Amino acid sequence: MCGISGIVDLAGRKPIDEAVLRSMNQTLEHRGPDGDGFHFEPGVGLGHRRLSIIDLEGGKQPLYNEDETVVVTYNGEIYNFVALADELRALGHVFRTHCDTEVIVHAWEEWGVGCLDRFNGMFAFGLWDRNRQTLFLARDRVGIKPLYYVVLNDRTLVFGSELKALMRNPQVPRNIDVQAVEDFFTFGYVPDPKSIFSQVKKLEPGNYLCLRRGETIAEPVRYWDVPLDRPAAQTVAGEDELEELRDRLRGSVTRRLVADVPLGAFLSGGIDSSAVVAMMRKSETNTVLTCSIGFNEKRYDESAFADMVAKAKATEHKSEVVQAADFGLLDRLVDLYDEPYADSSAIPTYRLCELARKHVTVALSGDGGDENFIGYRRYRLFSMEERLRALFPDRFRRGVFGPLGRWYPKLDWAPRFVRGKTTFQALARSSMEAYLHGVSIFPAEGRDWLFSRATKAELQGYRSSEVFRGYLADKTFEDPLRMVQYLDFKTYLPGDILTKVDRASMAHSLEVRVPFLDHTFVSWVAAQPTANKLRRGVGKYMLKEALRPELPHDVLFRTKMGFAVPIGQWFRGSLRQRLIDTVCGDRLKQCGVFSPEGLERLVREHQSGRRTWTAALWALFMFDGFLARYGADSDGNQAS
Repeated sequence: MCGISGIVDLAGRKPIDEAVLRSMNQTLEHRGPDGDGFHFEPGVGLGHRRLSIIDLEGGKQPLYNEDETVVVTYNGEIYNFVALADELRALGHVFRTHCDTEVIVHAWEEWGVGCLDRFNGMFAFGLWDRNRQTLFLARDRVGIKPLYYVVLNDRTLVFGSELKALMRNPQVPRNIDVQAVEDFFTFGYVPDPKSIFSQVKKLEPGNYLCLRRGETIAEPVRYWDVPLDRPAAQTVAGEDELEELRDRLRGSVTRRLVADVPLGAFLSGGIDSSAVVAMMRKSETNTVLTCSIGFNEKRYDESAFADMVAKAKATEHKSEVVQAADFGLLDRLVDLYDEPYADSSAIPTYRLCELARKHVTVALSGDGGDENFIGYRRYRLFSMEERLRALFPDRFRRGVFGPLGRWYPKLDWAPRFVRGKTTFQALARSSMEAYLHGVSIFPAEGRDWLFSRATKAELQGYRSSEVFRGYLADKTFEDPLRMVQYLDFKTYLPGDILTKVDRASMAHSLEVRVPFLDHTFVSWVAAQPTANKLRRGVGKYMLKEALRPELPHDVLFRTKMGFAVPIGQWFRGSLRQRLIDTVCGDRLKQCGVFSPEGLERLVREHQSGRRTWTAALWALFMFDGFLARYGADSDGNQAS
């Protein structure tokens, strides 16, 4: 895996500040510790940091075509590069290396933007074609690899793998986007294409930018979308379908086993990572190396299940036990993620990547299984709510359940059976609104009293529901569960899960490959009916049935745990004083985004036990760290 950066003048050919580009590139050293490279010509500068995976000697970047009129800086892996290289050689192209990068320049020459349809992989790249005076930026279909960019007022485009690279360029403005702040305190991350800074964008998954010098700056173009809005097959998952699922998953895993460096897999003991390991064992005759971490607190520890799979599949298993109370990573997380990012499972993910890098340079993960096969608990809850919503007319639901949801007390401290507020609120809402409420880390009514008057005025009525509405505007779905799967593929998967793993792994110069997100596999699973994925309240039904011959029963049919850490306990215990000092401190109170009274209310209600505001408080911790690092308010001024 690698880091990329670039500065391109799309108006003319003014000289590129080489020192600035080198500084931008240097911030990405952790993504590519094996060397750097640069390309400069009038009005164009491209930078690269390399983590050597394939063709260790010949794959240095930026990399060129035969006459050096096309140059690319690239982060990722194209798994079908051998077949593509053979096809391109037959068409007359000459290759100098044996790495996947060179396929990109020749594929661009041959097929233009259509080259993206031929790539199977994870990637983000910037390509400059001197003859066409064209910059081509692209990101993989599901967003495994990141790409930030900004177009400055003088039509200079600056891009990089991480926000920190762009921040080394003094021309990049730092005005906070208040809509992104609203989104962050809804989702716990800033969803694409926004970034926390109003002028900086993230290229969305499955999109490209093709920009010709001297012409109007074009908008991104979508070249692929997860096909959940298409009619599903009506085939019940029989043995033929289960066999095809196994074959397709094995093929996806096998494509990701090509490397000239040590390769292994994450093994949590959950279904998805265990499935990947099982398919590795069927594809790999040599030793399969697996890595897992356990926690010193039993309720967070899945290591027994990881050990069970490792023994069943005869892997070379590496494991370590870490402290569940590993809050010493707080400052490090701010450094890694740049933008505010509030998924606390980034802590154990960081430790897992740290362990894996001691033994391998490439690791396969099980990410994407839940989104593909309806694995999250929230999908099952949403399905139950949908059945209830269907029993009552919309007017009745809003008129009866709406007031109940407003006035029923929020009894976080009480036994679960008397907590009805969230259910009433969900039943009063539309399907989309209910799902948004269910995934929000902080409810809309809470954001009303958390934000300052100035912030609310600047928002001009904007709500994060617009993110979901934007994705659903031109879509229709056979059933609501396919709709929420689609929304997660557009938001939660790239914004939270893949961002978490990319930054945590790259912090240790570790490449992570994701077999469940092979686009051909995703498309095949998307064509399966919902009943094959969620049946009788059992999520991942089809996947579990397909894996019966491969994995222990106790692994397939146990309760999902997730990568949780005890944040709420910390805030009422070892981090109590730091919580007060941070959330009620000068930096958050004076940045202009929040109401000081709202900040104090959050802390007071959480510490008293009256309400549980763990997720919102963790988000404020991360936002405070962001302000400390980048120090800008909503006007772009330096914060206190």
